[in-house]
Amino acid sequence: MSWLFGYKSQVPPQGAGADGGGPEPPGPPPSAGAGAGQAAGDANLTKAERKAMEAYRFDSSALERAAEAARTLERSKHAREALELSKMQEGTRQQEYMAKVKEYEAHIEASKVEQKRVDHDERRKTLAEETKQQQQRAQYQDQLARKRYEEQLAQQQRVQEENLRKQEESVAKQEAMRRKTIEHEMELREKNKMKLLEAELRAKAKVDRENRDLTLEQIRLKAEENRITVMEGIKTAGAVLGQGATALLTDWNKVATTVGGLSLLALGIYTAKGATGVTARYVEARIGKPSLVNETSRFSLLEALKHPIDTVKRLKNKPTDALQGVVLQPKLEERLRDIAIATKNTKNNQGLYRNILMHGPPGTGKTMFAKRLAMHSGMDYAIMTGGDVGPMGRDAVTAIHKVFDWANTSRRGLLLFIDEADAFLRKRSSEQISEDMRSALNAFLYRTGEQNPRFMMVLASNTPEQFDYAINDRLDEMVEFTLPGPEERERLIRLYFDKFVLQPAAEGKKRFKVEQWDYSAVCSKMAKMCEGMSGREISKLGVSWQAACYASEEGVLTEQMVVDRCEAAARQHRQKMAWLSEQEKLDHKSITGGKGFLTQ
Repeated sequence: MSWLFGYKSQVPPQGAGADGGGPEPPGPPPSAGAGAGQAAGDANLTKAERKAMEAYRFDSSALERAAEAARTLERSKHAREALELSKMQEGTRQQEYMAKVKEYEAHIEASKVEQKRVDHDERRKTLAEETKQQQQRAQYQDQLARKRYEEQLAQQQRVQEENLRKQEESVAKQEAMRRKTIEHEMELREKNKMKLLEAELRAKAKVDRENRDLTLEQIRLKAEENRITVMEGIKTAGAVLGQGATALLTDWNKVATTVGGLSLLALGIYTAKGATGVTARYVEARIGKPSLVNETSRFSLLEALKHPIDTVKRLKNKPTDALQGVVLQPKLEERLRDIAIATKNTKNNQGLYRNILMHGPPGTGKTMFAKRLAMHSGMDYAIMTGGDVGPMGRDAVTAIHKVFDWANTSRRGLLLFIDEADAFLRKRSSEQISEDMRSALNAFLYRTGEQNPRFMMVLASNTPEQFDYAINDRLDEMVEFTLPGPEERERLIRLYFDKFVLQPAAEGKKRFKVEQWDYSAVCSKMAKMCEGMSGREISKLGVSWQAACYASEEGVLTEQMVVDRCEAAARQHRQKMAWLSEQEKLDHKSITGGKGFLTQ
């Protein structure tokens, strides 16, 4: 309520009062007499002291005005409200001051928290830096220890090499000394032998010189006796032969007997020679096999003696499904199944067999299906190669006739499979073939002019367009074997993965284990990588997986090893395709087409 007294309130500095809570009450006003002295004293005060003194000075006129205003206020009806308002203003100022104090304390606390956070960050950075320094120090110490260990190993290796070199030098010196000793002993033995031989020769020469006359006399006597014996033998033989010839010529009965005996002897020799040839051909047709046939399931006494176990297994094998274990395109499977059923019924009903041509890229299962077809039908099979006919020259015609004669003697029926048939059945009009090959082709056409109830012919070729027209005329059925498609490749890879990897691992074979991974996903992935590959190449891929496992240090086949071998096989296939000439690419026009494929 300073406004009541007519002076401005001055906030003293902190701690100015007795208790530091507020200003001290003003003292009594100075007297008039003391004004001059006080003015003189004020001149000696400093600026701060004068400023502090002014806070306690007030004008008396202002006090009077304040008293007047107080009386007026007391008479006013709003005196109580003004007093309450003044109190409220003073309380508001106190609250504002306390709020500022709280804000200042909160700011101080926030500053302390921020300082702690900064200290924590600094300490964390320091710890991280110390950890990094310790790791670097540990790595450096590890490098030093490793380097020292390597130097120790190198030093040990040098010492071992030096010791080994010294041992080798010592062994070499000992060996050289032993060799010299042996050579010296052998030299001494040789010298002793030579001395003994010289002594024996001298003694023998001396004896020979002493007995020379006696030796010459013995030689002369032996020569005389030998000459007399030979002359007597010649005289006796001449007399006997002369008397025999005279008696033979003078007696015609003896002459006729001699002539008849010689004639009978010649006839016997000729007859024996012919009978031997006939017997040999019969034995070759019934018991043996022709030279052109490389493989056959037909029972042969010679083959049974050579391979008795295989012969017994063949005899025990029962007819099986021709398409068992086969992976191929559905349409091709249906067609081949019809051929197998028709062939089996033809054999059972003793009908006429049909001739088949199987063509397509190499490694697509033509030979395998021919064997399965023969076993399914209860027939024997024989496999020959067209490339074996050309080198035989003039003997090719005879060899072909022997093959068909041998086939006609089969009781069960024979499936004659001719692989690479285009090697000797080429076109006569456009191809340059020799007279021997032309004669062999004519002999083949002569023996296959009509269908036969004893054997059926199956030709296989990668380039069927090279066949002579007469050969095409003898074919009743043509089947194209093409490369496997995506689905067939995946089934093949799964089949060979089970055959070459999972089954050996399950059998517990030595040094063959397989890690655990998603086999199905890996097989699907590899099926995409093997695009354009034949079944033979995929089967070789299965063998390469086994080789990778055998070559590993621990004998464990991993997923990466399997995929790497598949990638290598795919690269090799692309390289082989790049090596093909333009003519070969035209000949193998079906390499990239179709989806049919066979496998075991």
